[in-house]
Amino acid sequence: MRNALAHVSRGRHTVVAAAIRQAFDQPDRGHAGETWRKVSEQLRPRWPKLADLMDASEHDVLAYMSFPRPHRTKLHSTNPIERLNKEVKRRADVAGIFPNETSIMRLIGAVLFEQNDEWQTASRYMMVEAFAQIDKEEIDPILSITTKAA
Repeated sequence: MRNALAHVSRGRHTVVAAAIRQAFDQPDRGHAGETWRKVSEQLRPRWPKLADLMDASEHDVLAYMSFPRPHRTKLHSTNPIERLNKEVKRRADVAGIFPNETSIMRLIGAVLFEQNDEWQTASRYMMVEAFAQIDKEEIDPILSITTKAA
């Protein structure tokens, strides 16, 4: 969204963001793609660079729509990785100066290992029941290929 709004004047951010968000409110990938292209065409006369960016990034931006609805809000967010980076930074600040690169790798590895254990035992970021929906075989309407989880 930030990349898209960079092509628009500050006073129009709210309007353009609302138009683009219409695609994310759709129930499935097919409808989201249709809405994305319609919005792109509506914005093309006024902001051709934005429309070109939308055309080029459609498949990347809407890729998460192929997953079950309960997973979508988790997939498009970068909050978990930002939280992890913040924890690594906090631990590195406590340690202060590192004598060599190996000691940095040991600290980061320990933090990652600890976070992995915590996620396995305590966190339930994605509902396990929704994973059963991923194993269903589907035909991607955009790529016209059959997709099946490994």
